[in-house]
Amino acid sequence: MKTHRLIGLAAVIAFAAACGGKSTTPAQTPSGPQGMHGPVVQVAAKKFDEALNEMVRRDEKADWSDASCTSVAQQFLDAVKEQKDATGKGLPEASYNAGLAYQRCAKHDEAKAQFQAALSANSAFHRAKVQLALYEYREKGDSVLDPTISKLTDAVVEAKFQNVDALVNLAMLQMKRNGPTGASGCKDDMDCAKLNVQRALAIDDSYMPAFNQLALYYMNQARARAQRETGSKRRRLMAADAEKAELSGQMLDLAALVCSQAIRKNSKYGPIYNTLGLIQVEQRNINNAVQAFNTARTLDPNFFEAQMNYAAVNLSFRGFDKAEEAYRAALKMQPNNYEGRLGLSLAIRGQINDSNLDAKMAEADAELQRAKQIDASRPEAYFNEAILIQEFKAKYAPDEEKKISLYENAARVFDSFIAKAGSAPEYAAAVKNANERKEDMKKIIEFIREGQKAEAEAKKAEAEAKKNPPPSPPPAAPPPPPAGAK
Repeated sequence: MKTHRLIGLAAVIAFAAACGGKSTTPAQTPSGPQGMHGPVVQVAAKKFDEALNEMVRRDEKADWSDASCTSVAQQFLDAVKEQKDATGKGLPEASYNAGLAYQRCAKHDEAKAQFQAALSANSAFHRAKVQLALYEYREKGDSVLDPTISKLTDAVVEAKFQNVDALVNLAMLQMKRNGPTGASGCKDDMDCAKLNVQRALAIDDSYMPAFNQLALYYMNQARARAQRETGSKRRRLMAADAEKAELSGQMLDLAALVCSQAIRKNSKYGPIYNTLGLIQVEQRNINNAVQAFNTARTLDPNFFEAQMNYAAVNLSFRGFDKAEEAYRAALKMQPNNYEGRLGLSLAIRGQINDSNLDAKMAEADAELQRAKQIDASRPEAYFNEAILIQEFKAKYAPDEEKKISLYENAARVFDSFIAKAGSAPEYAAAVKNANERKEDMKKIIEFIREGQKAEAEAKKAEAEAKKNPPPSPPPAAPPPPPAGAK
């Protein structure tokens, strides 16, 4: 999920979650007392039920921690062991739920291993297939978007359209692809996505990820409509423009309404608040967006997108201390996130004052260098590094020669930014800004040099004057005697 790129101090909000953010996948119970494989022994069934009750309780209270995730997962694995000891066969539902418990705390390696174990125990377990397909997409990105959609489509068919998790994740990826050719029964990917979300809600009208995806669908439709209007070169009447703008507003209102309905059903589901925050940003309702993002990250401190969104929106109106705190929380989860490092640098830079000058400048610079290490091809860190040198390091330089050296360094870094930005339209304004700043620094350097030259010439003249003083004037003639004097 790609975020907008941060450039200057008043950064564009870097909202992630265009594909829906995280979701809470419901636990799976054995298919009746016989399970999927045959009889479930009593001790295994008892342990399974205890683990399931604990999982549901923690989901309802949004009460997950690293310790509780591991504990609940182990309870399910204990059920698997009891079943294996008694029958020689596993309990795929328990392995699957153990994976979901690990997922609740972003323990993805452990979760993936349990989903694989569930599939090994039952090769027809479509729920595990869905999770493994999503992990492959998580690891490989859009290079496997089409195959992942195909795998999820197969899982939906295998489940006879009854797997709500598969339906919602399929809708999410169809919205991501947004292609022209849809499956049977819909005209394109967006139409398919809406249909699959509606199917999920028809099966379970309390399934929160489906509400979340439906809200995102309406928000993306509003964005697409606005982009079409902005990009059109045809001349339109003012009345027609107003009508289309109203339609986009209606789409956002629909998205907000879906969020409101979902929150009434479950006020503890963090992702719906994150989506509501995204919608409120589109509506320019920034104060409420801040509250929504904060609620999302409070309900789930491990919700990376909510932390990033809360940080970015605070950064946009100079809430630097709150932005720093949220960026640091996000970077604990994803230390190599470029936007996180860049945003943290900007948040630190915004807090520089005379009392913390050296420490904060060094901190801000260190974060920019880390961002460059993560992706040296991206231009944003170079732009902000040049700003840091020009606006802070040079400003507080101990002498004029050091100031000139720093300005010259800033100009070189701006050159690196301009070369990396190229002709990309999203960087056009920043490139113009960089060139203007370079010209300003050039004039400042010339002014300093001229001042230095004038000062040197004055000192030289003073030294020459001391070395060769002008001759003393002759003594004055005595005044003439007063008139009448003898």
